[in-house]
Amino acid sequence: MRILEAERITEAVSRLCITANRELPEDVRERLRKCRDEETWPAARDILDKIIENFELAAELQSPVCQDTGMACVFLEIGEDVHIAGDLYAAVNEGVRRGCRDGYLRASMVRDPLDRVNTGDNTPAMVYADFVKGSRVTVTVAPKGFGSENMSRIAMLRPSDGAEGVIDFVIRTVEEAGPNPCPPIVVGVGIGGSFDKAAFLARKALLRPLGTSSPLAFYAELENTLLEKINALGIGPQGFGGKTTALAVMVETLPTHIAGLPCAVNISCHVARHAGEVL
Repeated sequence: MRILEAERITEAVSRLCITANRELPEDVRERLRKCRDEETWPAARDILDKIIENFELAAELQSPVCQDTGMACVFLEIGEDVHIAGDLYAAVNEGVRRGCRDGYLRASMVRDPLDRVNTGDNTPAMVYADFVKGSRVTVTVAPKGFGSENMSRIAMLRPSDGAEGVIDFVIRTVEEAGPNPCPPIVVGVGIGGSFDKAAFLARKALLRPLGTSSPLAFYAELENTLLEKINALGIGPQGFGGKTTALAVMVETLPTHIAGLPCAVNISCHVARHAGEVL
């Protein structure tokens, strides 16, 4: 049994909060550049140029890529052969607290959804923990801004709705979102499980590298179909038109009940921030 001090998780979360907000993942940068080269609408190309300039300056100046530095969503994959010495959730929140302070990140969390009093340090984090084989802990921080989060949706479809029902729901969700989530967007789709698990799948899908496909041929084809249909909407970068409404669509699935077809759509803005470490 390996002993891992909770302080190491705190340190990792603090670093990752800052890194994720300042430096976009390479796959996101490459995809934005590729879309810019392939875009034919002048207004869309101009917006993509500004998006690229923005993330390059953020990395150079070590400043946040967006003013909404997001709710801290922290994913933990904990090896079964690891014992964490200390309070895991307290360690994560202390990491968010330090990251907010040391990275000069915006404190966006309120202590209660109705009284709206700001906590002042961007805590608490949203923590997702999973147990895996091995003796390592993987920590991933994915700051989530709410311009895109507010455009996310879930539906309890009927089994008879099938694949077409899923496609219609996803396309309708993106169309209704319009320019609000700062397109070009990344679309995570969760299908199956329960009400809550479908939403989790859609959230987790956003962590996949852009350009990767589902290992299941049927769902890989569904991803391609959804991406084509979304880009055919013509919303374009920041809503100015063009063929680059989405950078990618990623679908994740789970088994579900015979009477249900849960489907969730988690939309990310073009920055698609996340950063990870293995401890």
